[in-house]
Amino acid sequence: MSQKAGVILVVDDEREHADGVAEALEKLCDKAIAVYNGKDALEIIHSQRIDIVVTDLKLNSDIDGMKILTDAKEHDSRTEVILITAYATIETCKEAIKLGAFDYLVKPIDIGQLRTLVTQASQKIASTIERSSANNKPDKEEFYFEGVLPQSPAMKGIVEVLRRVSPTNISVLIEGQSGTGKELMARAIHNNSKRWNKPFRPVNCAGLTETLLESELFGHAKGAFTGAAADRKGLFEVANQGTLFLDEIGDMTPGSQAKLLRVLEDGVVVPVGSTKQINVDVRIISATNQNLPQLIDEKKFREDLYFRIKGVNISLPSLRERSEDIPALIDFFVKEASEEVGSKVNGITPAALETLLKYDWPGNVRQLRNSIRTMVVMCDRDKIDVIDIPPDISKRPQLAAPSDITEMINESEGMSLNELEKHAIAETLAKTEGNREKAAKILGIGERTLYRKIKEYNL
Repeated sequence: MSQKAGVILVVDDEREHADGVAEALEKLCDKAIAVYNGKDALEIIHSQRIDIVVTDLKLNSDIDGMKILTDAKEHDSRTEVILITAYATIETCKEAIKLGAFDYLVKPIDIGQLRTLVTQASQKIASTIERSSANNKPDKEEFYFEGVLPQSPAMKGIVEVLRRVSPTNISVLIEGQSGTGKELMARAIHNNSKRWNKPFRPVNCAGLTETLLESELFGHAKGAFTGAAADRKGLFEVANQGTLFLDEIGDMTPGSQAKLLRVLEDGVVVPVGSTKQINVDVRIISATNQNLPQLIDEKKFREDLYFRIKGVNISLPSLRERSEDIPALIDFFVKEASEEVGSKVNGITPAALETLLKYDWPGNVRQLRNSIRTMVVMCDRDKIDVIDIPPDISKRPQLAAPSDITEMINESEGMSLNELEKHAIAETLAKTEGNREKAAKILGIGERTLYRKIKEYNL
């Protein structure tokens, strides 16, 4: 039996072609969305969970298919991307696959072949989710938090609250700075709930206009507005019996707030441009980095909606306030990134861990996760070492550009040859972002020699 996808995004600046492909794929997914430029595609990718992207490589804008591919994979590594091109070259296709594309097709496309690729991509996604669900399936004793057991007192207290609230249907409001892991927390709540095997759908309320947000949440009827070529299910309907994560809810407009409140109170959705009522059973988890009580005082957020979404209120601490959790998070992110890119990296050296523990992490968990992913990609050993850490985090010396070396020497009377060599190596490593292979080629020495010099100079 073929596996059905959740949401498929079709991107093509030829409107008729985009609509036709979306219509041809509707039976293979819960929802197929067609957009006609790269900007709208990125807006949707950043605002909700997209399972599969089918995009033309060449678009009539600054944003092309490769940009959509990289953004989609960075936003959610589980998203599969199929590229369509009339200008395929071996180099382009190799680069696309290297960046994580599932596959590519050359125009004119065979719809049957595209459907086959979409089905295969859906099966791959389902297999990933099945493994994740098996790892996160709740039992009586353990609370699964994305594979990480918190060690800090603050997070242990939060987990204890979640252990109690997750099996219920009560709404949850998560507050915290940007990047503290609010979506990770929401997924943990879902994975530990009785709805764990039903859909979890996130949507970024700040990333969409009022009209587009309402269409995404409640769906729309054909002809409801310009570009509404067919009926579309909203996320409330798609996530029926599951969980809907409303990220950045504080940015929702007053009009959208009123419509959301009505749905939460009645459990009934009316698609935009329709009179049809659809009963839905969805658990709501909301998140914000804003002060909602202050927004209420400023008449920017509805007080009745606030109390409706604030069944249980959780405030996530910044990463620097829970440094005890960093080692476990690093281990998890290393494994996650290694599986994603097929790397042999399986850990981190004590020296590198010590360096990461000294950093403040202003971007919180998101910055840590992205940094570890970059280190795993760049590392050519089985463990991340200090040399693999970006200079802005490790605080390695970053000196003048190569064109300024003569000036540096003139200003450094009495500098020894070893000191000059140390400066040159540190500078080159900074310029290559820690890539030893590139640095060795630029310096004209062997990679082993470079590694020995790095240790010798404690770089």
